[in-house]
Amino acid sequence: MNSAGDSRTAKLPPGVPIVRALDRAIALLRAFRPEQPRLGLSELARQVGLDKGTARRLLQTLQLNELVEHDERSQTYALAVGLIELGSAVTTGRELRDVAGPYLTEIAEKTGATSFLWVHISGRALCVDRVRASLPHVDATWFAVGAQAPLNCGGGPRVILAYLDEAQRRQALALELPKRAPASQTDPDLLWREADRIRAQGWELAADDFFIGLTGVGVPIFDRSGALAGALSISSLTSIVAPEGRPAHLDALQDAAMRIGARLLPA
Repeated sequence: MNSAGDSRTAKLPPGVPIVRALDRAIALLRAFRPEQPRLGLSELARQVGLDKGTARRLLQTLQLNELVEHDERSQTYALAVGLIELGSAVTTGRELRDVAGPYLTEIAEKTGATSFLWVHISGRALCVDRVRASLPHVDATWFAVGAQAPLNCGGGPRVILAYLDEAQRRQALALELPKRAPASQTDPDLLWREADRIRAQGWELAADDFFIGLTGVGVPIFDRSGALAGALSISSLTSIVAPEGRPAHLDALQDAAMRIGARLLPA
């Protein structure tokens, strides 16, 4: 943790130090994941690199402020409702989410796939909304609202990569690019060329690069000025999304993206 903190110090103005206690408390909050919503003290301390006494004191302060909660029976911690209240004040993607909400529901119902809404933030794609299709036979970890994805995998994130300017694209491709599945692309030079291809065709079909057997299709959303506002995507079984190797619902996605963009004021 100290090495990470030292590398981040360069991003601060000269003479402004990192507040270690606050930094450690934030690290504890970030340890929770959709797939790990409850964690014990020992695991939290291990993940953040703290002794259990320090971790316990920080967690108690977070609990006092309703940012975490503690379950006495299981002796585990979880994020609490205070974070929902804070999240409601986040402005990133708010207008896009408010406008696109009904269209995401429409797309999910029309295609039978889960629909996602993405925006770009610091070289990653941020999921700002999602409508999950009712498919009990699909067992996959879907991106949750608020989760960030690298731009090498998935229809929506790869579309965002394609429409970034050169500096933003370099920033995105300098970040960690995980190989989530055998088809995941992780070579920055290849991804740069792929981004050019995606931009030229105006959409992306990403098969088996996140989970084997699942395919995503993404299209860009532009505001009234023509600036990139985000991406709209769907993901499901390949037999639903691209049964013949081509996106089956591309027209519906592009139409929804156009209608969303027509309601978005320039940033």
